[in-house]
Amino acid sequence: MQSRRFLALHRALRRSHLLIAFGLGSLLIGLIPWLGVTSTAAAGRAPAPRPAPAPVPVDQQTATQSPHHGIAPANAMEPTAPVLDRTGWTASASDEETSGENGRAANVLDGNVNTLWHSKWTGTPAPLPHVITVDMHRTAVVSALVYRPRTNSPNGRVGEYGISLSTDGQNWASPVATGTLADDAGAKTLGFAPQGARFVRLTALTEAGGRGPWSSAAEIDLLGDPGTPAATVDLSRTGWTATASDEETGSENGRAANVLDGNDNTLWHSKWAPAPTPLPHSITIDMHRTAAVSALVYHPRPDGPNGRAGAYSIATSTDGSTFGAPVAAGTWRDDDSVKTATFLRTENARYIRLTVTSEAGGRGPWTSAGEIRLSGPASPAVHGSWGRVTGFPLVPVATAALPGDKLLAWSAYAVDRFGGSNGYTQTAILDLKTGKVTQRRIDNTGHDMFCPGIAMLADGRVLVTGGSNAEKASIYDPATDVWSATTSMNIARGYQAMTLLSTGEAFVLGGSWSGTAGTDKAGEVWSPDTRTWRSLPGVLAAPALTADPAGPYRADNHMWLHATSGGKVLQLGPSKQMNWITTSGRGSITSAGARADSQDAMTGNAVAYDIGKLLTLGGSPAYEKTPATQRAYTVGIEGSQVRAARTGDMEHARAFSNSVVLPDGKVAVFGGQAYPVPFSDATSVLTPELWDPATGSFTPLASMAVPRNYHSVANLLPDGRIFSGGGGLCGDCATNHADGAIFTPPYLLNADGSPKPRPAITAGVPPRAAPGTSLTVSTDRPVASFVLMRSAAATHSTDNDQRRVPLVSTAAGSGSYTVSVPADTGVVLPGTYLLFALDAQEVPSIGRFVTIS
Repeated sequence: MQSRRFLALHRALRRSHLLIAFGLGSLLIGLIPWLGVTSTAAAGRAPAPRPAPAPVPVDQQTATQSPHHGIAPANAMEPTAPVLDRTGWTASASDEETSGENGRAANVLDGNVNTLWHSKWTGTPAPLPHVITVDMHRTAVVSALVYRPRTNSPNGRVGEYGISLSTDGQNWASPVATGTLADDAGAKTLGFAPQGARFVRLTALTEAGGRGPWSSAAEIDLLGDPGTPAATVDLSRTGWTATASDEETGSENGRAANVLDGNDNTLWHSKWAPAPTPLPHSITIDMHRTAAVSALVYHPRPDGPNGRAGAYSIATSTDGSTFGAPVAAGTWRDDDSVKTATFLRTENARYIRLTVTSEAGGRGPWTSAGEIRLSGPASPAVHGSWGRVTGFPLVPVATAALPGDKLLAWSAYAVDRFGGSNGYTQTAILDLKTGKVTQRRIDNTGHDMFCPGIAMLADGRVLVTGGSNAEKASIYDPATDVWSATTSMNIARGYQAMTLLSTGEAFVLGGSWSGTAGTDKAGEVWSPDTRTWRSLPGVLAAPALTADPAGPYRADNHMWLHATSGGKVLQLGPSKQMNWITTSGRGSITSAGARADSQDAMTGNAVAYDIGKLLTLGGSPAYEKTPATQRAYTVGIEGSQVRAARTGDMEHARAFSNSVVLPDGKVAVFGGQAYPVPFSDATSVLTPELWDPATGSFTPLASMAVPRNYHSVANLLPDGRIFSGGGGLCGDCATNHADGAIFTPPYLLNADGSPKPRPAITAGVPPRAAPGTSLTVSTDRPVASFVLMRSAAATHSTDNDQRRVPLVSTAAGSGSYTVSVPADTGVVLPGTYLLFALDAQEVPSIGRFVTIS
């Protein structure tokens, strides 16, 4: 079905995927080994002048074309964190088989996948759970456990698991990671927030296939510092100064102060004219106050390779004169990605000194830096906090929050790759109450639902359209836990946009990623009454295209749609031109004006944070390989008038990020890349941000442990927290993130991290209510406001189902309130909502589900 041009576009896309890899450096501090951080690919130049960087030749990048339109890398990538040296390690287990076979725990460290640890099975098998503990006999930063199942049999593959850490082997905190592994022979990387530990324990709670009470492992590796410090936040650089051992001031402005000016293109450069000052070179940051510091973030110069830091060490001081032993050291890789050096422990210091002893590429005796940042421990009441990482038996590329405290996730035909019209999809459900994840393959709809459109229907079901099986449409019913097929679309699509209409119908537009190439992916509408699709020849995709150099294949992807009254839709991006769409009759599409001074913003997103008010965030002019933007805009709708204005900028440029509106009207944005490249963790943004509509400004939140870029998701949960997960789905590569974590926003936390008291809705929320209804809602304490939050579904940075609807309420005495639901279905779209009560400090209750229809 694909044209030659279409295949060429896919091949070009795959060739562009940069491979990220991290290498290992080490320094001995006493008896403690330290790990260096490395990253990924690109550029070249001399100290002066500054020619443009050289691109990576496409003929040096390897790719394969899969049968249909999915692209998968040909070669496995290196781990995204260094593999720790296992010299001197030992392993012990709760039980091991020594009679029927050599199933000793030590076999997981012998480098031979044909020898294994096996739980005791002769005589009476030792019951689950089974535990294996690795003792590194030294303390190191650890960020993941790599589990390799046995190769000669499926028996004993670990299913549900937990990972715990200890510094002494006696005291074990709560698990840092839990989850469920797929029942296959592939190696599994189980990530968690990096931290210092000596002992790492894997607990197998179930056998993946349910074949028996067994556990086994062929090999276990541990990964070190990935450059993503846990539970930290960027420190404010206000008032900071920088000095250096030497700097170039004659032939260029290479002063040390440039690392603090917020501009990567201005540099500190060691002195090189008329003769270079020999290595080592050092630069010292004076914060002019004592602060807790956990990591240093180093930005290489963006315009070329010369002076990139290679071998380095970091020391701290309280007085600027006496510096102690290094708190971090290693060797950074010769590429242009941002590097982070995580300290094994938090340091209270005023001065932080980076000393560079080699240039990464060995090109000369130079050192340079674009920017230097420092990270410190997060304050929960200001920055929120992250829970443990939960492993999924697939990469959660698409998710939907559902009644019953369930999160539905799905990927493609395989748990870690996509490609082809295979007619089935891997799905999983996370039970938010128990933390357990269950997996199921859906065959009965004949639909590979990778890269789909999604709409939450009026009755609470989930409509999924197109993707790999580009014409198909499927429905998930959370009440019965059943998937079923509905009528196929008139136009085959992938990466299309969808929204429910005020009429209860579902609208779809765009999606040239799959299906017949070279045709306008015009709009159509699905009717829940007839279960059929009605074409809208008057709603062409062309007016909504971006100017992507790849053409419609990329230019009509992931549109931002906001449904309003009378079946109308505002298409407010990612194209810089906004459009009004009518869906009655033949339909129509007309310009709604420009989104202020915004450029096209593909892979950005839009969030409805109030009635008729939306926030757009980030994106880039093209789908990939163009710098992302920091800009954010508000878009207001008053009748047929649309007004867009620039609000405060994000601290970080982001594409492929995800944004979630909270019950208090603030918007949290997670992940993304400064320079978007699918299937890469390079230029990842690990610091989320929170936008406040009252001030129009963003504040940083606690850093993430795992990059969340292309194929990642985020969802508001019923308790007011946020799930953030996914990224990757690229086969045997290192950027598959088959996991997620729950973020607790600062509005739920005290300064010590304990939960704030929160109101509770005790009565008055029916299962279903009509628009225009008044509810009498009871709470356990006085509250200040009520809000409806629409159940939403996310994929590919887009969630057109999100909608926050503040409600008018009045006190009715005795802890009860009269709460009015808007009558306009263009304001409160039909569907399932969470009703939250908020106190005077805007602390939300746990949400109560109600279907408005």
